[in-house]
Amino acid sequence: MSCLSLMLALSMHVGLEGNYNSIHPHARCQKDAVISGIYYNSEDNISAYVGLEHNGFELGLVTGYGYANVVPMLRYKKDKLFIAPAIEKGGKKGLVIGIEF
Repeated sequence: MSCLSLMLALSMHVGLEGNYNSIHPHARCQKDAVISGIYYNSEDNISAYVGLEHNGFELGLVTGYGYANVVPMLRYKKDKLFIAPAIEKGGKKGLVIGIEF
């Protein structure tokens, strides 16, 4: 049985100043609690991640963002909805809220 899931997420960026991409094709592999995948991120780059999922929380490391080579990843997902903290270069904080199909 394959671990591969192909998804599409639509997001909005709350409290941030930049002009961000809101359409995110996403391929994921999940084996038990271990998650890994790639997606088209908010900065119009390809991101790769690895992490753990437990009770809707995803915690890991992700690449592909302009302010650092590798950054922490935290996301909470309930059914198709998700929310994640975000930080812009320069330190401004906000949220990414979205839906994933």
